[in-house]
Amino acid sequence: MDRLVKTQKYTFAFSPYEFVLESGEKLGPITVAYETYGTLNQRGDNAVLILHALTGSAHAAGYHTPGDREPGWWDPLIGPGKVIDTNRYFVVCSNVLGSCYGTTGPASINPRTGKPYGMDFPTVTIRDMVRVQKRLLDHLGVKHLIAVIGGSMGGMQALEWAVTYPGYMDCVIPIATSAQLTPQCIAFNAVQREAIMQDPDWCGGDYYPGPGPVRGLALARMIGMITYKSDELWNRRFGRDFGGPDEKCFDFSGRFEIENYLHYQGDKLVKRFDANCYIYLAKAMDLHDIARGYDSLEEALRRIRSIVICIGISSDILFPPYLLRQLVEDLLFLGKRAKYVELKSSHGHDAFLVEFERLGAILRQFFLAIEAVAV
Repeated sequence: MDRLVKTQKYTFAFSPYEFVLESGEKLGPITVAYETYGTLNQRGDNAVLILHALTGSAHAAGYHTPGDREPGWWDPLIGPGKVIDTNRYFVVCSNVLGSCYGTTGPASINPRTGKPYGMDFPTVTIRDMVRVQKRLLDHLGVKHLIAVIGGSMGGMQALEWAVTYPGYMDCVIPIATSAQLTPQCIAFNAVQREAIMQDPDWCGGDYYPGPGPVRGLALARMIGMITYKSDELWNRRFGRDFGGPDEKCFDFSGRFEIENYLHYQGDKLVKRFDANCYIYLAKAMDLHDIARGYDSLEEALRRIRSIVICIGISSDILFPPYLLRQLVEDLLFLGKRAKYVELKSSHGHDAFLVEFERLGAILRQFFLAIEAVAV
């Protein structure tokens, strides 16, 4: 795999409102930003689809330019000879519908007005994201997927793939996620959206071309970061260390190191992400429910034909491991092929973006099994 990669784009639904969303609203044209690694075989059946989390992008592996300090967000797992071996597999990762990294979203230009959509952008769902990804794979000539893999919001998409397109993939690997978003997660998202919307600079979503609700978006990220880690990690990394002279501890301008870290993460996100996109993607997560449109969750699960490998994270407080354990129990009860594996880590929800060696070991055994069957 070339270490320097280029994000490509695919645009479809050129006629106004050609693509019908789950809400019934129509959207078009739609541009999808994506990256591919490896080569698609003549049968079009050696592809692996990688799905990103809330503020992720299509840049899963490699470097964009020689000056890049950091590779793609899953680079340790994707490449020649790596767990997701690009000598064997054609790997695809696309930016989701509603995001701001090249795929159509609230920050994109509305063809009707010539201005960014803002809050005129229609509400999108995880299922809408998956249907757009299917259009991209059709465009690329992919006939069948070896595996669909994603963590957090990416895991939601993986489960939606299994239900919406049964038989299209051999294996689905959702990580640190759930079949339906829990009330606790909805509550966290609601507070984060409120932080953005209460910022005077949000302007009802019509803040372009200005910087927008910088303080609100930073605060939303700070709230989110609290849920992405674990108590054990916070204690080990920061403890009660104070980030300044001791006498400043009585001053409200003084901060503990954990406070400095949260502010740093908030400021970092503001430099790379759009506030309206954050609002829309958090709403899409709230609406995540693979049973929507079916009589029950059981009916939705009965549609699944692929192997489902659920990976929970031991210290995850956002998506506690019991959520995926229960899903696997439900699938096994229905006679489906499913397995639960737990990633032991103190990194909390973010472990799937940090614990590459441990996660790689888990994924490797399943890819070896897939390869053995193929032989």
